[in-house]
Amino acid sequence: MLAQERRERLLAEMRREGLEAIIVYGTSWQEAYLRYVSDFGILEADGIAILTADGRCRLFVENAAEAERAQVEANGIDTRLVRNLAQAVGRELEAVSNQRIVAAPRALLPAWLTASERSFRLEDGAGLLDRLLMEKAPNEIAVMRRAVALADEGYEFFRSAARPGRKQYEVVADVEAFLRRKGSPDNFMIIGSGNADVRGMAPPSERTLKLGDLVTTELTPAIEGYLAQICRTLVLGKANPVQKQAFAIWHEAMEAGIAAVKPGVAAADVARAENDVFRRHGLGEYTTSKYTRVRGHGLGLSTDIKPSLLEDIDIVLRPGMTIIVHPNTYHPEAGYMVLGDVVVVTESGCERLTRTPAQLFEMSA
Repeated sequence: MLAQERRERLLAEMRREGLEAIIVYGTSWQEAYLRYVSDFGILEADGIAILTADGRCRLFVENAAEAERAQVEANGIDTRLVRNLAQAVGRELEAVSNQRIVAAPRALLPAWLTASERSFRLEDGAGLLDRLLMEKAPNEIAVMRRAVALADEGYEFFRSAARPGRKQYEVVADVEAFLRRKGSPDNFMIIGSGNADVRGMAPPSERTLKLGDLVTTELTPAIEGYLAQICRTLVLGKANPVQKQAFAIWHEAMEAGIAAVKPGVAAADVARAENDVFRRHGLGEYTTSKYTRVRGHGLGLSTDIKPSLLEDIDIVLRPGMTIIVHPNTYHPEAGYMVLGDVVVVTESGCERLTRTPAQLFEMSA
């Protein structure tokens, strides 16, 4: 039902824009557009979906296993296994070549489809899809609430799994199993453990957790294709004064960022509110790309949709956007620390969805 609601919403936008068709491209690292239109999260090779103004949706894939999975998971979609993705899609577009067609993301499509000699012309439709991905409908937000609640549960389980003597991959494997038992078919998760020698998080390794370590994680479970994230830092033992003082800055920065979230505010303003806290504490260097990627980002049908929270991103926040505010970066004495909560932009401000306390956790005796 949610997938059908998304398509109806997109069809309404197509009618307003005078569009006959929209084609969307997807791969395992750029899945949001394809999932929005076809309700299919591709894992292998590439896929393209065409949605026409009459409501028909056709999904083209080159991988036999993906075709079999799509026929089960993508309800109401005409799935086709093809040898040449570009040419198969091109043949379909020939029938509407004299009408307006947009593509998202156009830049990633096979070059054959965008070549000037084609009889059809593909305009860039990424802006339309980006807006729909960012500004969620009420039923989408309801699913996001469930995903955030599962992220909270997942972190509580993580705290019980992270113990001295265990390897990173053992902890992550336990969390993955827990989330799958809870009904999440997907989870993006990275981890870090150590102290000042650790400058970030990564996929799990064989590094053994030790007493005194800062253990950081970003876990992102999915409910009905919608992903929600939580970022927290745990000390294996009692936090020392340096760790406590550093974390207080992270907490101040996150709260400043969340306080800045409201309709009409640019993503840059939220990032600046976070970064200004670090600058006031003499840590402005650690807000640069040398040490950190973003100060937060959108969430939904992908782990990282627009807007990115950076000081040069002028996307304006609007009601229905769900974003995580996370001042994750390196501290020269304590090491890499993370803290992040999910909020939804409302008509007057924002609502915090994350329920896990925003604190520096310590391992209980």
